[in-house]
Amino acid sequence: MTANELFDLIVLALMIACVVSIARSSDLVKASILFSVYSLALCLLWVHRGAPDVAMTEAAVGAGLTVALFLYTIARVGRDEK
Repeated sequence: MTANELFDLIVLALMIACVVSIARSSDLVKASILFSVYSLALCLLWVHRGAPDVAMTEAAVGAGLTVALFLYTIARVGRDEK
């Protein structure tokens, strides 16, 4: 196994762990933060694969803007789960 394959597997494992944690989370803020971690891991994968333009877009939109909108919406609506 080469170093590139090992890096891909580690990032993939991190992404799968984030997805499972998001699905099991009952706290909306925690799920939003985990989504941000997922997006940043995907950004690392895009950079590693040689697509820095896609990685920058993923970081800006996926980890930045989307999570900011999620958190703003949660703050406006409330985070009580009943």
